[in-house]
Amino acid sequence: MRQISKAPALLIASLALALTACVTQPARNPLATFVKSPNYNQRNAQYIVVHYTEQGSVKESLDTLSDPHAAHPVSAHYLLGKDGRIYQLVPDQLRAWQAGSGQWAGVTDLNDASIGIEIDNNGSEPFTDAQIDSLLKLLGDLTTRLHIPKSHVIGHQDLAPTRKTDPGPQFPWKRLADAGYGQWPQGELVDPPAGFDGWIAMRLVGYDIRDKAAALRAFRMHYRGRDDGKDLAPEFQPEDLRILYALSKSGG
Repeated sequence: MRQISKAPALLIASLALALTACVTQPARNPLATFVKSPNYNQRNAQYIVVHYTEQGSVKESLDTLSDPHAAHPVSAHYLLGKDGRIYQLVPDQLRAWQAGSGQWAGVTDLNDASIGIEIDNNGSEPFTDAQIDSLLKLLGDLTTRLHIPKSHVIGHQDLAPTRKTDPGPQFPWKRLADAGYGQWPQGELVDPPAGFDGWIAMRLVGYDIRDKAAALRAFRMHYRGRDDGKDLAPEFQPEDLRILYALSKSGG
């Protein structure tokens, strides 16, 4: 048998390793500055979840989202700075630890089923135009490239209404809807017909209504830009029902 010299053999082995790395290494988004977080595992994306960081700076949030030694490690796929800069911490193909326990449209493991986008915001301030411009650009990229339906953009508060209030009542969902993202009522809001069940409509939108007060609070933050607090009585107001009726007619 003819002996292969060591140099070509090493070259072949090196090329094989390089090709294997190209196949297995998840792609990084060219729109973002990559700051790797170790807090992830494998997942499939069907939804995009929007958060606010509730911290004081983008640097603080980068540290939090990439700290492997935290008592409760967390991460997100993306973080948007106030200047609109997009940071990627976890590759799209991997499972970031961003959603926690919750449920949306019957999906109970949103970490496995979603892309998480954190926005640098302390929870009580307006979102910057640069942030929303970058978010819309990123949503266009993700929904196109990962084949996520444009309507599948939700807030953390929507999937975890008993635990979370982000991205909060100041988040401009209508602006996203005008660009084609998320669910939003279409047309003129009118009173629903007699017998219309708002709770069934809430479930059809995607909310887990086991805690009706929490679900209604999250709904109002999303669709009415208001937070009535955690002691909210679980009773619909006429405007709630008009919005739910419009959502039910448009299929979300």
